[in-house]
Amino acid sequence: MRSVWITGAGTGIGRAMAVRFAAAGAVVTLTGRRRDPLEAVAAEIAAAGGRARVAPADVLDRDVLAGLVDALVAETGALDVVANNAGINVAERHWSQVDHARWDELIDINVKGALNVIAAALPPMREQGGGLILNTASWAGRFYSDVSGVAYGASKHALMSINASLNSEEGKYGIRATALCPAEVATPLLRERPHYDEELAAGAIQPEDLAETALHIAQLPARIVVHEIVVAPVRR
Repeated sequence: MRSVWITGAGTGIGRAMAVRFAAAGAVVTLTGRRRDPLEAVAAEIAAAGGRARVAPADVLDRDVLAGLVDALVAETGALDVVANNAGINVAERHWSQVDHARWDELIDINVKGALNVIAAALPPMREQGGGLILNTASWAGRFYSDVSGVAYGASKHALMSINASLNSEEGKYGIRATALCPAEVATPLLRERPHYDEELAAGAIQPEDLAETALHIAQLPARIVVHEIVVAPVRR
């Protein structure tokens, strides 16, 4: 595992994955819309002796993503793992709060953005004969979740279908896809949940837990694929 590309890498799950994969010896390419958080993660990785590349991009910009992947492969020699992690939620979560502009933005980033990242990653993975795509879905993509919201749940259910399509069509190239379906994770996104409190965060999955899970999947033999993995905090 030489090269890992992580979107949404500046905070939360993406940051934790970047730190963990770098500690395992991979060169990690960090993508997000804001450079400063990416630079901070890269500095953290470098201080621990790892290697990180900062590549800011909007996942809706297909041309930029294609160029980013070309540069990544030219520099690292491969694209072994993609952590397709960029995503948002909005405050307007119920049918009584329909906000077309906000729901459109969510669908664009969570669905179109995920499709764009995958489309950019597939050509080099096919050429090299394999690769792993980790799609950060959600408990809300596996089960209905009232607190996650209408648009968010729809976007994550869509990502589950996208993940399944990869395993159906791309396995012949040695490409595998895993949908990560966590319940509450202590990230900035969780703080936006209605009625958020610190007790909820304290009992939640930690980003480092999910990063460890992602690394475990990446280290499994290439002959098998974990189609999805559903994780939740222990209910006490």
